[in-house]
Amino acid sequence: MLIDSFGFGLIFIVTLCLAVPLGAYMKRVYHNDSSFLDFILPLEKWIFKICRIDPKKSMNWKQYLLALLFIQVVWVIPAFIVLMLQGKLFLNPAHITGMDWSLALNSAISFLTSTNLQHYVGETGASYLSQIGVFTYLQFVSAATSLAAGVAIVRGLTADPGTGVGNFFSDLLRSCTRILLPLSIIVAFIFMIGGMPMTFNGPHQITTLQGDTVQVATGPVAAMVPIKELGSNGGGFFGANDAHPFENPTFITFIVHFIIVLLLPMAFVFFIGYYLNQKKFAWMLFGVMTAGLLLLIIPIVKGEAGGNLKITAMGIDRSAGNMEGKEVRFGAIYSAYYCAENIVIPAGTAVSVHDSYMPLSATAMLIGMQIDAFFGGLGTGWINMFMYLVIAVFIGTLMIGRSPELFGKKISTKEMQVAVMVNVFQIFVPLVLAAIACFVYVNKNGGGDTLSWLSNKGPHGFTTMLYEYVSSVAGNGSNFGGLGNNTPFWNLTTAVAMLSGRFVPIIGGLMIVGLMKAKKFIPASSGTLQTDSATFGVFLLSIILVLSALSLFVILMAGPITEHFSL
Repeated sequence: MLIDSFGFGLIFIVTLCLAVPLGAYMKRVYHNDSSFLDFILPLEKWIFKICRIDPKKSMNWKQYLLALLFIQVVWVIPAFIVLMLQGKLFLNPAHITGMDWSLALNSAISFLTSTNLQHYVGETGASYLSQIGVFTYLQFVSAATSLAAGVAIVRGLTADPGTGVGNFFSDLLRSCTRILLPLSIIVAFIFMIGGMPMTFNGPHQITTLQGDTVQVATGPVAAMVPIKELGSNGGGFFGANDAHPFENPTFITFIVHFIIVLLLPMAFVFFIGYYLNQKKFAWMLFGVMTAGLLLLIIPIVKGEAGGNLKITAMGIDRSAGNMEGKEVRFGAIYSAYYCAENIVIPAGTAVSVHDSYMPLSATAMLIGMQIDAFFGGLGTGWINMFMYLVIAVFIGTLMIGRSPELFGKKISTKEMQVAVMVNVFQIFVPLVLAAIACFVYVNKNGGGDTLSWLSNKGPHGFTTMLYEYVSSVAGNGSNFGGLGNNTPFWNLTTAVAMLSGRFVPIIGGLMIVGLMKAKKFIPASSGTLQTDSATFGVFLLSIILVLSALSLFVILMAGPITEHFSL
C-alpha cells in the first residue's frame, strides 16, 4: 500500500507540474493575448462570420446566461432525435436499434450537462454515429460551456465595474479550439500508441480457445476517451468504462487516465491566480482542494485495502484487499485511488464497480460528490467553490467586525442568499427525488420487487437510490450497478436532477458576480480579511466540511453507515 501511495503521489506531482504552465496558457487564451495557436484565428473568424456573431461584443451576466441557456436547446434537440433514430441512420455496422424516447431524452440531457450518466451499455446501445456525432460532440461543447461559465465568473471579479463578463460565444469556441481539441488530439495519439482502437469497422468475430464464436466490439474509441476525461465528462465508449482493455490497454495508459482527469480542473485553479493577478489566492485554493481530496481518498483507500471481514470469515484470503468488482490488472488500491479522483472530479470515470465498495467508502463518495468543489468539474468545480467562498467570507468578516468584501467588492445579503440557496438546492433535489423513489418502491402494488429496481435491499438499496440522484446532481454520472435504472421513472427523474445540478450553480454564480460587478471597487486596507492566507484556507475548508456534514449526516446514517455497522 505504501508503494502504491507513493505512485499516486508521483502522478499528482506530475499533474501539478503540467497544470501550472497550462493555467498560465489559459490566461492568455481568455485574456485574448497572443499564443502559439494563433494560426487558428482565421478559422475562428470564419465560424463567427457565418454565425453572424461579434466575438468582441462584451455581455453582461444576463446576456451571457441567456446565450448559454439558448444554445443548450439548440444542441439537445438534434441529439435526442438522432438517438431515437440511430437504428435507421448510417455508421451503424452493428445494427443497433434506436433508443426508447425516455432513454434518448435521458442520454441527451446526460451528455449535454456533462454528467454522462449512462442507462445504456455503450457497445450495444449506441451506434458509431451516436457515439461520435452525439456523445463525443456533446462532451466537447458541454466541457467548453463549463469552462466558459467558470471564466465568466472569474472575469466578474475584476476591479473594473464598467466591463461585462465577456462574450459567451467567444469563450465557448476558444475553449474548444485552443484548449480541449489540441489536448484531446495529443492524448488520442498517446492512447492509440498504447493500443486503443480507432476504427469504424464493425464488431470482430473471433473463435476463442474453447472453440466458441464471439463478437468483439471495437470502434472509434480513441476519438471519445480523451475528451471524456479532459472535459470532466466520464461517459465510456464501453459499458465497463476504463476497466475495458480497449479503453485502458496498459498500466501506462492507466497513468495517463489518472493525469488527464485531474489536469484541467487543477490548471483552472492556477488560471484564476494568473487572470486576477492573485497567485497567492490560487495557491490557497489549491491547498484547500488538495486537503479535501486527501480527506476523501483516505477512507476510500483504507476501506478497500482492508477488505470485507465477512470474506475472511469464509476462509478467503483478503490480503489483496476488497477485490470484488475490481479490475485484477490494477488491484484494489489503485482502483480506490482512481475512484476517489473521479468522485472529487465529477468525471465519474470508473475502473471498478462502485456498488461493490465498502460502506464507508460509499460514504466518502457521497460526501465528495455533494461538495463537488475539491477541484471539482472543469469550470464548475470553481463555481461551487465560489459559493463556499462567498459564504466563508461573509461569515469570517462578520466574526471580526468588518463588512464582507471579496476582491474589493462588497458582499451584501443578496449575494449571501443566492450562495446559500444554491448550496441548499444541491442537496435538496437529490434528497427529495430519493424520497419519491423510496415512496414509489415501498407503496408499489404487489411490492417493490415487481419494479425490478434493486438487486440489494435494506440500507444498501437505499444508498443505491440516493447515490443515483447525488451523482446526477453533481454531474458525476457514476452509479451503483445494482440499480435497474433504464426505466421511464429513473430516466425522467435523473434528467431533472442533472438539469438542476448543472444550471442552478451557473445561474447563481453569474447572478452573484453580476451584483458584485455593479459595485464600486474598494482598495484593500489593513482591516480587510486576507482571503489568500493559510488561516483563511483552513477556515474555508472548515466551512465546507461543516456545511456538508450538516446536510448529509442524517441521510448517511440511514444508508451506508447503518450498512457498515451491520457487517
